[in-house]
Amino acid sequence: MTLARTLATASALAIAAGAAQAEDTLTISVYSFAQDEFQEIVYDPFMEICDCKIVVETGNSVERLAKIEANKENPVIDMAVLSTHDALSAARKGLLAPIDTAALSNYDKLYDIAKDPLGDHLGVGYTFYATSIVYRSDKVTIDSWADLLSPELAGNVALPDITTNQGAPALLMIGEALGDADYALSTPTNAVAEQADDIVTFYVRSSQVAQLMQQEEIWAAPIGRFAWASFKDNGLPMAWATPKEGQTGGMNVMVMTANNGNEALATRFMDFWLSTEVQTNLAEALVDSPANAEVVVSDDIADNLTYGAETVAQLKLLPPDVILDSRETWLDQWNATVMK
Repeated sequence: MTLARTLATASALAIAAGAAQAEDTLTISVYSFAQDEFQEIVYDPFMEICDCKIVVETGNSVERLAKIEANKENPVIDMAVLSTHDALSAARKGLLAPIDTAALSNYDKLYDIAKDPLGDHLGVGYTFYATSIVYRSDKVTIDSWADLLSPELAGNVALPDITTNQGAPALLMIGEALGDADYALSTPTNAVAEQADDIVTFYVRSSQVAQLMQQEEIWAAPIGRFAWASFKDNGLPMAWATPKEGQTGGMNVMVMTANNGNEALATRFMDFWLSTEVQTNLAEALVDSPANAEVVVSDDIADNLTYGAETVAQLKLLPPDVILDSRETWLDQWNATVMK
């Protein structure tokens, strides 16, 4: 064999080996929290099953979306998990591909709200959370979102700032309680503005609320269910409201990046993550509330999660397109009335 032929053969083998390695490596973009638990419950078991490698990239949504967009022509991320509105933003930029839901054996096990939250099968919900009102049950009773603006709570309530994930959803529900569920949020924003002096703070982190509650400076505030544990065990009589208007919240979705060339493995990984076993294990570890309706957990575990068909049926989530198209207007309206 000539030297040239030997080199050509070696080069061809190297290219083939590189291609095989690429096919057997799945690169995912995820939130940075609870990665030890995800490694144990999701990543390691899947790598053992698929005989593949998972490369995990973490960061905040802005950073992760920017990387996906910067590599649009030559994707370096195969699948990602994002909030519904961040996922829709990526879809509008042509960064996502439809998910082959027929290839997901666990798709029919999902709650209906998780099956196609973006439309056109551009995302599949894998977890969601409720937002309601946490309150001192020895001080007040909360039956409606309108109670947040009642005389009984004046000077003892905190509300989320409009810039937070809880801000617009809480206003939506206050508006519904006031008889105006329009997504413009003008009615609830004006109502909050009228009583701004009676609001202890417009918080930006749930930890602020937990501290104020512990110091007995407030009696009630809207929070996400994921923060409930820090309130229910604070030594005070605490309750989670189930207002007559329902609860709101948010959802995270799995997405497929466009033209990544690794769609089959990414789809297989999504299906594994959505399985009853994996979703149960994540729920029991208090990592994620399950989107798989077959998951069954103990009452103690369920108390820390957004769990069960009855709770899911109460959720009134802002559509992701409404969030994307309205948030600048909401902020301008908030600054002009509430923060003036």
